[in-house]
Amino acid sequence: MTFVGSVLFNIWFFGLTALLLVLSLPTHLMHRRWSCLTAKIWMRGLSWGLATFCGLRYEVRGRVDLLGRPGLFAAKHQSAWDTMIFHTISPDPAYVMKKELLSVPLYGWLARKQGNIPVDRKGGAAALKAMVERAQAALAGGQQIVIFPQGTRVPPGEGTADWPYHPGIAGLYGKLGVECVPVAVNSGVFWGRRSFVKRAGTIVVEVLDPIPPGMPRAAFMRELERRIETASARLEAEAAR
Repeated sequence: MTFVGSVLFNIWFFGLTALLLVLSLPTHLMHRRWSCLTAKIWMRGLSWGLATFCGLRYEVRGRVDLLGRPGLFAAKHQSAWDTMIFHTISPDPAYVMKKELLSVPLYGWLARKQGNIPVDRKGGAAALKAMVERAQAALAGGQQIVIFPQGTRVPPGEGTADWPYHPGIAGLYGKLGVECVPVAVNSGVFWGRRSFVKRAGTIVVEVLDPIPPGMPRAAFMRELERRIETASARLEAEAAR
């Protein structure tokens, strides 16, 4: 039944995504909140599909109160699911994403309208400056900035030697002068990296205590990695049980 459910979910996923991308076209001419509403409807629909077809649900733990206010959130990235869920659990997320994604027809147009933040990984100091400026504007607009410090989906149980934390998060943290909220997940246990099959269970998102502003760069990176990796490993072990 796991395979059958995954087939049904993928049909639902691609059908719903295509429909909403087309229906969202008029929102490009409207206020940004309408494009954001499209994303929230999309994620709620996907959550329904995961629960109905795959028996896969989610829960949010920890400092949930922090999700409702502007801030910088550094999240563990194990699954495609992570790139969607903040549209449900926070009011107005701005994802830091590869600039190439914003050039994708329909999807990229909508992502740009929503206020997501493009980053050029090969752009050096100029790219960091542009990212910081966009992040400052997002914070001023009341958004929650979501960044994946490792820059890619990392399978559960794999360490940071092959999947290091990138310095972009330290650059944002230092330039913005705000606290950074670490976020742990165990999503990869149920929806693996490039995996077709989705397992039944409960994905847990845990919002951890914030790291105060002003820490030295190296100390901040060590503390961020320690908190996210420790909590994510605990959540993975819980899922395995």
